Amino acid sequence: MTTEPTPNLVQRARRIVVKVGSSLVTNDGRGLDALAIDNWSRQLAVLAGQGRELLMVSSGAIAEGMQRLGWTQRPRELHDLQAAAAVGQMGLVQMYESRLREHGIASAQVLLTHADLSHRERYLNARSTLLTLLGLKVIPVINENDTVVNDEIKFGDNDTLGALVANLVDADAYIILTDQTGLYAADPRKDPQARFISVATAGDPQLELMAGGAGSSIGRGGMLTKVTAAKRAASGGTSTIIAWGREPDVLVRLAAGENIGTLLVAATGKQAARKRWMRDHLQMRGAVLVDDGAVAKLRDGGKSLLPIGVHVVQGEFSRGDVIAVRTLAGVELARGLANYSSAEARLIARKPSAQIEGLLGYANEPEMIHRTNLVLT
Repeated sequence: MTTEPTPNLVQRARRIVVKVGSSLVTNDGRGLDALAIDNWSRQLAVLAGQGRELLMVSSGAIAEGMQRLGWTQRPRELHDLQAAAAVGQMGLVQMYESRLREHGIASAQVLLTHADLSHRERYLNARSTLLTLLGLKVIPVINENDTVVNDEIKFGDNDTLGALVANLVDADAYIILTDQTGLYAADPRKDPQARFISVATAGDPQLELMAGGAGSSIGRGGMLTKVTAAKRAASGGTSTIIAWGREPDVLVRLAAGENIGTLLVAATGKQAARKRWMRDHLQMRGAVLVDDGAVAKLRDGGKSLLPIGVHVVQGEFSRGDVIAVRTLAGVELARGLANYSSAEARLIARKPSAQIEGLLGYANEPEMIHRTNLVLT
């Protein structure tokens, strides 16, 4: 377990995912806490003014729906939870939209399910949408789509959802705001002498042994879900900070380099984790053969593969599949995530990107494989 001081990762982070739990968004289940949401919106506006890209994952829809429906206990039946989410989501997104707008920030609502991120094409679609919103300087407010979720597709908690979003957009940092000051070696409510963990390595097995259960009757997550979410985020190279959401100016101070809460450091670099995953694919559904000009650009590094450089399409693959990039002689040069299916690739091969929409009737992206989704082999 890491105990040595670590340079503050949030200070260097450009793209940040922030997650807030139900206990912070609501007044102990009695509706939304407008002052708290306004406070976070103000801090997000400060960070956005520093040129950072921000995504907010917020719980609270079911809790707000319970308040609007006059329910005092969280229901157990799935259809009741879905109904509460449908009612509460209206108030939750309205609150964020109005508060962020007052601070000069545009926002968007994004609802996701596990199926969206396990299906290759929907994964890429979700990624493209979120990255487009960030490019437009819009803050996505993300929640699990509880109105249609079932036992097969639910994330189970928004801590996990935040980690998956962090991996989806290649976030530099994942901040979990909770009703605890961070992680302790034991439950501080039972052991006042419990040691506070300021820095550790995400995925360390000892962390799960230290984490306890949920501390709120409103939310589903506890410290254990936060530790396991940090482990999941670290698999994509994103480090996680767990901090008390009521800490004054917590986001602004973290971004300024102050050490607050528990920092769980990803042992693998962001790009290294993503590219290792692609490089380790044992089976690929297809390949594209590229001309000498494309080979030279790819070998120089930092370049995407454009359709005009593709001469031959081999095999049958779908958008989002990992495919091989080979020279015209058949030597593998790289691997990457295809932005277009094999059928689409055959239509746009050897054509400029400007012609994609005319050839297909639409254009997902101008690249066959974007440079962030490509690794040299």
